[in-house]
Amino acid sequence: MAHLFLIATPIGNLDDITQRAVETLKQVDYIACEDTRTSSVLFRRFGIDKPTFSFHLHNEHHKTEHMMNILRGGQSIAIISDAGMPGISDPGFLAVRAAYQNGFTVSAIPGPDAISTALAASGLPSDRFTFEGFLPPKKGRQTRVKLIAESEITTVVYESPHKLIRFLEQLYEFAGGNRWVCIARELTKKFEEFDRGRLERVLQEWKERDSIKGEIVVIIAGKEYDE
Repeated sequence: MAHLFLIATPIGNLDDITQRAVETLKQVDYIACEDTRTSSVLFRRFGIDKPTFSFHLHNEHHKTEHMMNILRGGQSIAIISDAGMPGISDPGFLAVRAAYQNGFTVSAIPGPDAISTALAASGLPSDRFTFEGFLPPKKGRQTRVKLIAESEITTVVYESPHKLIRFLEQLYEFAGGNRWVCIARELTKKFEEFDRGRLERVLQEWKERDSIKGEIVVIIAGKEYDE
């Protein structure tokens, strides 16, 4: 039966995958993977053996039509990203939109995600928040950082290790050193780390590190928050 599934996969620890996710991956006809090599580790662990094809940022438009043809043939597809829920700062939106436009059924199977995991463990206000995803590398970046600095609610940002210091320095410029932040690194993995405190101290500490590695989420409290 034609059905498009969005399936959340572990953000680090493979044991975090849900039973429903594994069962669905074993039942669908095809699996669209952000990186088939990365997903193969998960498949071997849980005995999943289905035809796969790549579905990532650089082929999303082309492969979306390929998926529609599969669905038109009455078969089912699961979309997975390298980690977390597809469609959230990862490919997926175009395929989901096309599926709805063509009258196909779409289901999301929830599971681990870096946003809620980092936010919940940050100890910063989580009743309202803005998710910024990855900031643009150049054009518009400073404007986005200014908006974060002026925000009255918590903001969640994804950042790469080699751009983290630059982001913290820009945030310091516009928000000042007293702003509360939390850096969450390598969530659910062996070297998981949460560094929570005022921006001035956090920035200085991370600048003194020999190297910064891993997946990083930065949580920034609203400008009026203090404790």
